[in-house]
Amino acid sequence: MSFEVSAEAYDRFMGRYSVQLGPQLAALAEVRDGQRVLDVGCGPGALTGELVRLVGADAVAAADPSEAFVAAAKERHPTVDVRRAPAEQLPFDDETFDAALAQLVVHFMADPVAGLREMARVTRPGGVIAACVWDHAGGRTPLGVFWQAALDLDPGAHNESQLAGAREGHLTELFAAAGLRSAQETTVTASAQFATFDEWWEPLTFGVGPAGAHVQTLTEPARDELRERCRELLPAAPFTVSTAAWAARGLV
Repeated sequence: MSFEVSAEAYDRFMGRYSVQLGPQLAALAEVRDGQRVLDVGCGPGALTGELVRLVGADAVAAADPSEAFVAAAKERHPTVDVRRAPAEQLPFDDETFDAALAQLVVHFMADPVAGLREMARVTRPGGVIAACVWDHAGGRTPLGVFWQAALDLDPGAHNESQLAGAREGHLTELFAAAGLRSAQETTVTASAQFATFDEWWEPLTFGVGPAGAHVQTLTEPARDELRERCRELLPAAPFTVSTAAWAARGLV
């Protein structure tokens, strides 16, 4: 699995959903003017842009382990303090921020509890930690049809349903394990319209994340079979994909 892909590849794979989730996650964290906030696992900067809109670029910092994503976030938000680092080793001082947010990131942290603890470390006492993760266990994700098709063809395929936070209640369990107080969970939603099946399918071939990695392991005939099974499961184009993610907030 890799996220060392171009920002454009990620934008086409997940960006159209990320830009819709960002305002909802920021609202859950009650981000407002006058605060200093951190975007953990910022990717190419979808949530970063929303935070800049709310509090101004000088009050936003961001971190991501992907060199390509850090470069893209810096290019898109040149006055934001963007650093290359994993969630578990944030390069910021204790109690620096009023809020720290992680959008579609907790399930890819090497150690989610350690990552959340780091987010808490760099956030002031009483500050907010907020995160969201696709409902992979419930299939309510941009990749629900893809993984259904993959499992139809190979019941042993490793989908994303067991990732951290991807089932109801697990995010709040992780928050509690990280020592966060008053953890509460809700859902955030997004949808995307596709004019053609190929517009939906092509981003899955870019090698982004577990889905992209799965496609790249397949032989050409197996890939063709998977593509056609996806086509069977989706409505005739044009169609809309509706999604939901679990979102949680807690206090330091």
